[in-house]
Amino acid sequence: MFEHLAQPVISPQQFTIRLLHSGIIAIALVAVSLFIGMVGYRILEGLTWIDAFLNASMLLGGMGPVNTPATFGGKLFAGLYALYCGLAVILVAGLILAPVAHRILHRFHMEGRDQ
Repeated sequence: MFEHLAQPVISPQQFTIRLLHSGIIAIALVAVSLFIGMVGYRILEGLTWIDAFLNASMLLGGMGPVNTPATFGGKLFAGLYALYCGLAVILVAGLILAPVAHRILHRFHMEGRDQ
């Protein structure tokens, strides 16, 4: 996906496409994660779709659930989903920042080679 250190830095247009590609993957991961959370809250806690959306999005955003789970299954799901959400946020941040970090580091490497 990324160019080798012996290759030149890609053009701004190619970099924009790379950023869009990473952004689309990140948005898809967030959407799938949100859907999983909504279904889990809907089935295990019997919440309405809008309440399930609110709880799942609050956990995914790092704020915590709005409705405290009442059932054993709901509590287990909320705990596991919260752990998953923490890892998903790190993964999404990595997906978005990786192309930028690679471009900066690659540019520094190319500048060092020119001297």
